Amino acid sequence: MKRKRKIMKYLMYSALTSAALLAITLFFPTWTSTIKGDASISTLEQVEINGVEHEIMIRGANKDNPVMILVHGGPGSPETPYAVQYEDLLETNFTVVNYDQRASGKSYHFFEDYSNLSTDLLVNDLLALTDYIAERLGKEKVILAAHSSGTYIGMQAANKSPEKYKAYIGIGQMGDTLESEKESLAYCIAQAEKAGNLDDVEYLQGITEQIENGEMVTPREYVMKYGGSTKQIDHPDGNNIRVLFSNEYNLLDVIRYNMGMGYSQEKLVGHMLENPLPEIVTKLEIPFYFVMGTDDYMTTSNAAKKYFDTIEAESKYFVPFEKSAHYPHLEEKEKFHEWMSDTFINETK
Repeated sequence: MKRKRKIMKYLMYSALTSAALLAITLFFPTWTSTIKGDASISTLEQVEINGVEHEIMIRGANKDNPVMILVHGGPGSPETPYAVQYEDLLETNFTVVNYDQRASGKSYHFFEDYSNLSTDLLVNDLLALTDYIAERLGKEKVILAAHSSGTYIGMQAANKSPEKYKAYIGIGQMGDTLESEKESLAYCIAQAEKAGNLDDVEYLQGITEQIENGEMVTPREYVMKYGGSTKQIDHPDGNNIRVLFSNEYNLLDVIRYNMGMGYSQEKLVGHMLENPLPEIVTKLEIPFYFVMGTDDYMTTSNAAKKYFDTIEAESKYFVPFEKSAHYPHLEEKEKFHEWMSDTFINETK
């Protein structure tokens, strides 16, 4: 009996300890690391934007520096959990604003009704966020940067309210989605054949008709497997362990991240396929830049360049990053920082 009581005691203790550890992991406080300096800013907070609480991270060595808002892609894949690692250089000359979009990451709230989630709503959120940031940091205009599917939101915002922005930067820019997906598929099949992975070849060939009809995208796990996502770094999105061990996210946030990503993609990807960006935005009234990794097969460089060539603008630049795939701002962060500084700071001195 004594032995049995000891075992029961141990089991209860273990269960309580496990429960306590789970609670700590779920609700552990989150923060962003401090940037030294009297004029610096480093804040991670929930702010009401357009009627909904959004998670916003603002970081920079000097609040007087030019402000850049970054619109993440996915849909539903915030860059907040890994931004600090890759934006450290950028933060020396710019104040960088990352935010988790409505229904994404830390901006996903379990009991919120997201049935009205749409790309138009995300554009309006971005415009409201821009007004909030401009007023908070005392700027007349900010630089708008967007990555991957975030470019679908960013370009529409720049087109709708050009007076709010100094310039638009499309990183891993979306173009003709159907053309891009066909290129991605052809690339994956060629690489699979080269590697002798006949099962992959057979599967990808089997979904060719669906992709060519615009019913689905080339499965991203294959694009990642064959190097069309990143060249210099591991694929950063959807890495739960990495997200969990960032200062900015806890276990509850990882759950939000995955639920939000699944929901956002279900709601938005089909719309993006059916309503390609080149049919929506044909002209920009501000300078714009497409920053493209030459080996990008998530949103292909060729499709982006063809779109670039059709856009009416007084000032536009296509900027290739030859050592990158879909994440040139992360894979070649030194080059990206240098390019940003030369483009928006050094040339004005």
